[in-house]
Amino acid sequence: MITVADISHFVNGVALAGASGRFSDVFNPNTGEVQARTPLASVAELDAAVQAAAAAQPAWAATNPQRRARVMFEFKRLVEAQMQPLAELLSSQHGKVIADSKGDIQRGLEVIEFACGIPHALKGEYTEGAGPGIDVYSMRQPLGVGAGITPFNFPAMIPMWMFGVAIAVGNSFILKPSEKDPSVPVRLGELFMEAGANLGMDLKGVLNVVHGDKAVVDAILDHPLIKAVSFVGSSDIAQYVYSRGTANGKQVQAMGGAKNHGVILPDADMDQVVKDLSGAAFGSAGERCMALPVAVPVGEKTADELRGRMIAEMETLKVGVSSDTAAQYGPVVSAAHRQKISDYIAMGEAEGAELVVDGRDFKLQGYEQGFFIGPTLFDHVKPHMKTYQEEIFGPVLQIVRADSFEAALKLPSEHQYGNGVAIFTRSGRAARDFAARVEVGMVGINVPIPVPVAYHTFGGWKRSAFGDTNQHGMEGVKFWTKVKTVTARWPDTDLEGPAASSFVIPTMQ
Repeated sequence: MITVADISHFVNGVALAGASGRFSDVFNPNTGEVQARTPLASVAELDAAVQAAAAAQPAWAATNPQRRARVMFEFKRLVEAQMQPLAELLSSQHGKVIADSKGDIQRGLEVIEFACGIPHALKGEYTEGAGPGIDVYSMRQPLGVGAGITPFNFPAMIPMWMFGVAIAVGNSFILKPSEKDPSVPVRLGELFMEAGANLGMDLKGVLNVVHGDKAVVDAILDHPLIKAVSFVGSSDIAQYVYSRGTANGKQVQAMGGAKNHGVILPDADMDQVVKDLSGAAFGSAGERCMALPVAVPVGEKTADELRGRMIAEMETLKVGVSSDTAAQYGPVVSAAHRQKISDYIAMGEAEGAELVVDGRDFKLQGYEQGFFIGPTLFDHVKPHMKTYQEEIFGPVLQIVRADSFEAALKLPSEHQYGNGVAIFTRSGRAARDFAARVEVGMVGINVPIPVPVAYHTFGGWKRSAFGDTNQHGMEGVKFWTKVKTVTARWPDTDLEGPAASSFVIPTMQ
């Protein structure tokens, strides 16, 4: 008999049981069993969290940036100390293998490391003597209450991408994580409180975690005290979040779906290409917005070699439970998602693509009810096919053959998504030309998953992102702050004489 626990919200520094009476099941993807329930908050519960955040924010904003940075340093230390249990907890609800879960946490911590330098990042601009006795300076100030709506596939990294910078610049925060794997975000909230307590600071209300479904998302987008919203999820919902949030006067950055391409030129190191494609297409069961599900070999010879070598490589992959240290990837997050991936594979067959390796019948002995799906390979995929146009978000690699460099460049440039792209080549000239011309937001050169380091910024183009500002880095600082510019003069009538009236627009002559 499995004991099903109820997960709590985390509001104003304490765990709160859900009061709405509505819950969503949290599964163990390895076994298919329900292991917990996520409470789905009411609008009133969300409002209580926002009120707590709004009450805490002025004192937190008044804390000098160096002390805020010290909280980030201590939070980083605590998360690192809890890396193993956090990774195990993450894997138990998401399904990714523990080594991958550690990577999830580490990439989030890299943004926390960036946030530790927030005193420098917040420095404004200053001009002495812009006019006679006049100085001009600017300052970046927090917005108030910020909110983040995060997906299931990175339950540690993406929350830290959002709240790390938002809180460091002086905002308080409402985190609405995925209801599919919500326990790690709650633990992050608890560790943030502990970080403050270790430094003698009461941070109640600064970071709050509220679980919910569309009702809570809409309440976040409508709440007048929430000034900015960051979102990561599917493109349709990203567009909805952006439209509704901006209509309510909020700053919104909404990251959507992806269909990332890997262009393989004939001179590429094929040994490295095969290893990179295997990890980028099948790692985390393909549940990454920066996965690489489309391989674009240039020329028939390149395509035939890639196909043969990928088949051989896929035969060596081990799919296992998330705690299996020998497994390359584990189950997908839910039975519904597994069925969605299976439906896409069936669609690909019906559209006329060649199904070279079919992972739909994969079963793991002893875990037959787990949400597993084997690595899958399609060849001769065409751009008009729906399975090429849409994001599958599973361990499915599609080969789209191109007869020239220009044809290969055209594919990601004309796709509806523009998140990431990679090119594999030994030619610096070709790589430079590709990077300059491709219509995609993030480019890898012999790098299959080009997620930028934390002090640069993350963001795609076209239907992969809605809004004008990217995630983390200095773009994140800009997003979570507002600029105030001060023009100052200190006249001395004893020296300058009495002031004269002027009805002309001031000029700095």
